[in-house]
Amino acid sequence: MKYKNIFITGGAGYVGSALVPKLLDNGYNVTVYDLFIYGDFLRNNANLKKIKGDIRDKDKLIKATKGADAFIHLACISNDPSFDINPELGKSINFNAFPDILNAAKNARVKRFILASSTSQYGIKDTNIEVTEDTYPEPITDYAKFKMECEKILSELDVGNMEYVCVRPATICGYAPRLRLDLSVNTLAINALVNKKIKIFGGSQLRPNLNINDMIRVYELMLTAPTEKINKQAFNVGYQNKSIKELAEIVKETIGDPNIEFEFTKTDDIRSYHINSEKIKNVLGFETKFTIEDAVRSLMDAYKKGLIINGLENPIYYNVQQMKLINLK
Repeated sequence: MKYKNIFITGGAGYVGSALVPKLLDNGYNVTVYDLFIYGDFLRNNANLKKIKGDIRDKDKLIKATKGADAFIHLACISNDPSFDINPELGKSINFNAFPDILNAAKNARVKRFILASSTSQYGIKDTNIEVTEDTYPEPITDYAKFKMECEKILSELDVGNMEYVCVRPATICGYAPRLRLDLSVNTLAINALVNKKIKIFGGSQLRPNLNINDMIRVYELMLTAPTEKINKQAFNVGYQNKSIKELAEIVKETIGDPNIEFEFTKTDDIRSYHINSEKIKNVLGFETKFTIEDAVRSLMDAYKKGLIINGLENPIYYNVQQMKLINLK
């Protein structure tokens, strides 16, 4: 094992709640640094340390990071509508705090830093364009812009001998213990399961998607990949580029209920892009194993087992609602 002690900011979130148990199962020691504003879905484990902390708390972060071999930075205000509530809050967490995060990692002599970035930084692209890691970014939201800027800071700041890699995932889908139902496939699925009606905002916009189980596999890979293949690199990670309407059709077919109806609504969300993920395949041999259908089935199974409680209204599943509820500042 190249890196034994893994430090994860935002490790109690959607991706973290699925990633952390997998890392523990594989023998890693994991420290999760999180505000836990969406609850704590991480089971206690002898090799898991949970620290309730804000990434803007510079001194606490420096202290918490000591002893870490690898650092996975997941923490952020993680969707565009969240920025509309309080743009300065989003900027303080997703951008202003980042140099201090890097300094904490450098101070702890972290050997490898893995940044959760986003494909949303590419903005609106013609569907004929192959959107690779070298495609010019044109972010149209603060969320996307700050993801791009953090990558830039990482490449320009003196981080000593610390290796780093930027992961640019597509929109994640599928069940995780700390579930998000405000992401495209998940939103379509919960509406179909509860209301037997899928609201389609727009419909023609293309979205790249990624099953959360493949997202976990990518982070595991970034902990073991050879330095010469990933250091100072960025990798797109996506699976199927589908329109919102196509996603709705997949959801309906997978659930298998012919009574599910479609309701089309106009939208201001004009983001439309598809991504090329050949680089991670060619450089690291990574290929996705899980489909959108698998993601829908995982949500359907969780719903039937009663693991999703009041899925359309419970704020715990919706970042914007929960942030408003607790008045995060």
